[in-house]
Order: sequence, then structure tokens, then C-alpha cells
Amino acid sequence: MQTRGHTLSNGKVLIVRDATPDDASSIITFLEAMSAESDNLTFGPGEFGYSEAHERAFIRDCETADNRLFLVAFIDDAFIGMVTFTGGDRPRLRHSGEIGLVVSKAHWDKGIGSILLDSVVQWAHGGGAVTKLNLRVRTDHARAVALYESKGFRIEGTITRALRIRGGYFDHYWMGMEI
Repeated sequence: MQTRGHTLSNGKVLIVRDATPDDASSIITFLEAMSAESDNLTFGPGEFGYSEAHERAFIRDCETADNRLFLVAFIDDAFIGMVTFTGGDRPRLRHSGEIGLVVSKAHWDKGIGSILLDSVVQWAHGGGAVTKLNLRVRTDHARAVALYESKGFRIEGTITRALRIRGGYFDHYWMGMEI
């Protein structure tokens, strides 16, 4: 995938490009900040748990695998979002995998999540290796569920008590799209 610029409704330009191993430190810093902004992630502050070396290795794997993708997003050189797709390692699972999408709260409701999701769908349609996209989303995150449904994802099931946050439990929808 090439670097792409997208003009947002506020006139700002969103730059989306493939992650590189040099982004590893920025990605970890970004995810740590996002874990403090939102309870929609699978980890909280201090829980991400991956080293810079691990993140670099994951990015290198995404660069070479035909069923993995890692895109980062910037506005005015500020890291504001990312999306990953991680396909399975085994032959029976290579065709499917899971999307992870994160946008900083300051940039919600600007269409950035939609652009990042479209980028994954477009990549999957063009590559041939991936024929099923999956994602998990909290059942009470109505805006995200609506976004995913608008892109063609369907609820395929509910994972009860998927997250435990401050003593409370939250369910996930398992959503998917066939390519």
C-alpha cells in the first residue's frame, strides 16, 4: 500500500501509510496514551506489554506477509491512528484474521476510522490471500458498531464477559465480512 492523503471535512489532511519498524516507539507511545483515553481497548494504562523490539518484529512480519497489514495515520505530523489486520499462521487459518483499529479521541467523528477501515477492505480485495475480515467490538459501543455495519460487517456472535474493567464486565460482538 502506498502513502495516501485524505482531505477531511475540517480541511485537514490525513496521511495513511504502511508502518515501518522505525515507527515502533511511536506506536507504543500512542497505544499507551490511547489506553488512558478509552475503555474500548483490550488493555488499560500500563498493560500493552510489548517491547519496542517485539513491535519492530511484528511490523517486519506485516511487511512480508500477504495476510497481514499495519497502517498508521497522521495529521500535521502527529500520530493520530492506526489499523492492523493479522491473518492466521496456519494454512487453514491464513485466509482470515482480525482487525484492530485505534483513533485518538480528539479525532473521533471525523471519518478517520472509516478511512482506515476502507483501507483494510480495499487491501483485502486487492490481495487475494484474505477472504474473511473479523473484528471484536464492545456491544455498548453503538457508534463503532454502526460504522462497521455501514461498511458491510455483520454481527456473527456475542462474546459475553469479554472484558473486565474496574470490576465490571463488558460483552463483545464478533463481527465479520466476507471478501
